Amino acid sequence: MNTLVGTGHLIRLIARRDRFRLSVWVLVLALLAVGTASAFIGLYPSEIERQVLANTIASNPAIVAFLGPVYDTSIGGLTAWRVGVIGSVLIGVMAALTMIRHTREEEETGRRELLGATVVGRNAPLTASLIVTAGAGLVLGVLCAAGMIGLGLPIPGSVAFGLGYAGVTAVFAGLSGLAAQLTQGAGAARGIAIAMIGASFLLRLAGDGGTASGLGWLSWLSPVGWFTQLRPFAEERWPILGLSVGLALLATLGAYWLAARRDVGAGVVQPRPGPASAAPSLSSPLGLAWRLHRPSLFGWTLGLCFVGSVYGSIADSVGGFLGDNPQLTEIFERLGGEAGITEAYFATAMGILALIATAYAVRSALRLRVEEESLRADSVLATTTPRLRWAGSHLVFAVLGPVLILALSGVIAGAIYGSFIGDVAGQVPVVLEAAMIQIPAVWVVVGIAVALFGLAPKLSEAVWGVLVAFFLLGQLGRILQFPQWSLNLSPFSHIPALPAAELTMTPLLVLTSLAVLLVAIGLAGFQRRDVAV
Repeated sequence: MNTLVGTGHLIRLIARRDRFRLSVWVLVLALLAVGTASAFIGLYPSEIERQVLANTIASNPAIVAFLGPVYDTSIGGLTAWRVGVIGSVLIGVMAALTMIRHTREEEETGRRELLGATVVGRNAPLTASLIVTAGAGLVLGVLCAAGMIGLGLPIPGSVAFGLGYAGVTAVFAGLSGLAAQLTQGAGAARGIAIAMIGASFLLRLAGDGGTASGLGWLSWLSPVGWFTQLRPFAEERWPILGLSVGLALLATLGAYWLAARRDVGAGVVQPRPGPASAAPSLSSPLGLAWRLHRPSLFGWTLGLCFVGSVYGSIADSVGGFLGDNPQLTEIFERLGGEAGITEAYFATAMGILALIATAYAVRSALRLRVEEESLRADSVLATTTPRLRWAGSHLVFAVLGPVLILALSGVIAGAIYGSFIGDVAGQVPVVLEAAMIQIPAVWVVVGIAVALFGLAPKLSEAVWGVLVAFFLLGQLGRILQFPQWSLNLSPFSHIPALPAAELTMTPLLVLTSLAVLLVAIGLAGFQRRDVAV
């Protein structure tokens, strides 16, 4: 039988099931790009104003490492700098979630086997998922290009921007399709796909942040880095698109090759058989939660420690990096000269680390809903284990996990920077304090996740939208001159910018109290509602 028979029907089925979800992804990402360009037109109409922006905020090495360098000070060039990396990472998440949902998750739930009993070819589900996901990326690219052209931006740069987004979608769709063949569970497949996105971001961060130390070549190993290397609106490098096409095709062929060599419902990597009896550590809810959260905690900790090491290694060159920028130098001289520049740099860097650590905290908090939906929570709660004890065993990792991650990242960043200047003992406490002060804001987002889980469990995933909103407010709000009330919606905007600013306890106490209140409300709601609703 033709292995692709039924592909058209599955494309329509996937498009119908995800018509709202994918539409929101595409529209939000397109509005992010076009809206940023429109805001830049109104806020920075003259070349001089854009040069000042490029020579001040955009030259902060923490921002350069996170967003990449500014290759052109035109409206289009600044837009590509501001949303290129952010958009590419979000596109990767969109592609990964869509692909895993319609491939591995369909097999895990048994729906794939039911479809296979009809006139549907073996490769039809994978093909339909790839077409829909890549098609969403193409629509996104067209919307971005059309919107930018409509704003009067150059056509070649607008087209390059749109094709860059489409290329990133195709790459991560192929890689996610490959990840879906490796494991037997959808959760593990999602973890692999997200890990690939994270590795791509970290490679680009290390490359752009370590250009002065000869690490710029690392950006060429990253699909996210390829978007910045494409340089939309700055003498576009069209051959870079060939890298995205080549990797997408290679990953897709690998996915088909593996799919033909495994059973439906099975993965290439078979799970190891467990022991005949459970270890004593699994006799308590906390022990079971530790077993479930352990791989994620280790992975996120290693990743964030790597980011911290990159930030620490480039901190010593901050003063020299900004020495040619008189506007920024004048600003930071008011903060104490080169020492003030470094302190402001670490304040920015630790804020970015905190946002990334919050993603881990949210994922850990939402594990409650995953366990509930998969009915595994029923097995635990059918024993004498109280609901709050079960929920608390998972929340331990959502609350204390980011503390561990930020603490280790801060220590590593401070130690590496201190080793460069010969003051490890003096710098580690300073950078560690700048990292740990972010914790109350992280806990507020955890509280929102728990409140949604307890009161409106079907809307639990909406906390990701809340986190993205806080992220965009922090990264775009001040540059695009959003009203202060909107910036105040993010808990991260209330964190003192240590070590550049003075420590004030009031906002920290308020944020911590708010987090405790939200968690209490969520747990009270969970205590009173039915399980798996």
